[in-house]
Amino acid sequence: MNIILLHVFIVIFISVHIQCISHPKPSCGYPPSQWCSSLEIAIECGVRKQCMELNATRPDPVVPLDVTLYYESLCPGSRAFLTEQLFPTWTLLKDIMEVNLVPFGNAMEIPEENSFICQHGEPECYANMIEACILHAAGQSAFHVIYCMVSSADVLKSAKSCLELCAPFVKWATIESCAVGDLGHRLMHENAMKTQALQPEHTYVPWITFNGEHTSEWEDKAMSTLFSLVCDLYKGIKPPACTGALKN
Repeated sequence: MNIILLHVFIVIFISVHIQCISHPKPSCGYPPSQWCSSLEIAIECGVRKQCMELNATRPDPVVPLDVTLYYESLCPGSRAFLTEQLFPTWTLLKDIMEVNLVPFGNAMEIPEENSFICQHGEPECYANMIEACILHAAGQSAFHVIYCMVSSADVLKSAKSCLELCAPFVKWATIESCAVGDLGHRLMHENAMKTQALQPEHTYVPWITFNGEHTSEWEDKAMSTLFSLVCDLYKGIKPPACTGALKN
């Protein structure tokens, strides 16, 4: 937020500076907000030098680290990682990391039967479907809903109350309809395709990728020190939380 405010201040300062010192040529028909939008306009308005200075002071855009979790809804290891590592780390570092959840794991798709077989039985297939539908319908609140579900004693029984608590704008009937209908099946098929496309091929769950890449070393570190790993892998300016973590 401080970086954004600084950027806004710089833009305002340069615009005022340009208006007060470098009077635009009479032929410049653009408002100050557009003077630096292109080289041609900057030249026409006689503010090329000032625009170059402005561009030099602009902070680099934040490109968050993509952390994708391929998991199973009822897998104890997946639930432990999500509740003990992924959600707490995201809560602290959400400005520099983007989390994607892919509930499918070691399940199998049976196209000829239009169905799925899951490692922990039919309840897990249904829970996977419920979570896929929540991810589709709840937007930015979906991670909170799923964290609430997997951290409870019963993932499926808690789904409705977690949805009402964390994403009250989504009706439970919408999720139920999705889970038993064509939309839920399509979402699960997409998760199957994403999981099967992994390179290297996943051999266990949870399976974690960082910017689409997976290594055994990263996986081992993620299971116990995900916070430090995200700080280490993020290539932008480290936030204060990371600076402290990397010193330890």
